[in-house]
Amino acid sequence: MKKWLSSLTIIGSLLLLGACNGDEEAATEDTESTEEAAPESGAAAEGEEGTAEQPEMPEPDLEDVPDVVAEVNDTEIEKAEFEEAYNMQFQQMAMMSQMSGEEVNQDDLKKQVADGLVSQELLLQEADNRDLEVTEEDKNGVLDSLVEQNGMESQDDLFAAFEEQDMPEDEVMSQVEMQVKVDKLIAEEAGDIEPSEEEMQEVYDAQVAQLEQMETEEEPPSFEEMEPQLKDQVVQQKEGEAAQALVADLKESADVTIHI
Repeated sequence: MKKWLSSLTIIGSLLLLGACNGDEEAATEDTESTEEAAPESGAAAEGEEGTAEQPEMPEPDLEDVPDVVAEVNDTEIEKAEFEEAYNMQFQQMAMMSQMSGEEVNQDDLKKQVADGLVSQELLLQEADNRDLEVTEEDKNGVLDSLVEQNGMESQDDLFAAFEEQDMPEDEVMSQVEMQVKVDKLIAEEAGDIEPSEEEMQEVYDAQVAQLEQMETEEEPPSFEEMEPQLKDQVVQQKEGEAAQALVADLKESADVTIHI
């Protein structure tokens, strides 16, 4: 369970962003072509009830993963941590694979996850090296967000759920504190971000185009209704770019060995 919180928030949403975007674009194109053929296949399905076969969900292949996946300066990234992050990413890729019909390239995915874990460790080490203040309010903000995301009623429920996964409260709080430090590190690197109307309009247009491709009858919300969310998305994108630039700089002076 080491760095469980960090794996979710950093790797899932930031460090593998570039690698996953390309796969999402490919999946979108395949989804479009599937939707175009849907009326015909749907008609056939009416005459052949229950005969349509759903592609089997692929299984993760972790047999060749070494006990130590990588070394980052004086820190080892162990197999258990890699498997946790890999399974999380593999599930997402497997679902996209079912839509696109393309097999998941597990060798490439292993390299991406290993590199993501190295990048995460570099950010964690840098965050720990800087004098970044973490307040109770900061930590409660992360906990309350996790409570909301998981549909729970209180932080006590959250800690109880972690306890069931053999993660005691003091370990959870240690991870929360490190997550706050990383968030502040990235914010420090990104600086003050004020999204322009042009940047928000670009994101809005992309989302409207995606809705149109889905051929739904639902009317997209107006730009004005979406503006707060669009602003957040532009900020997250720029923070992601700042984090990736920082990782690139840290890699130049770091002692990194990857065994995958």
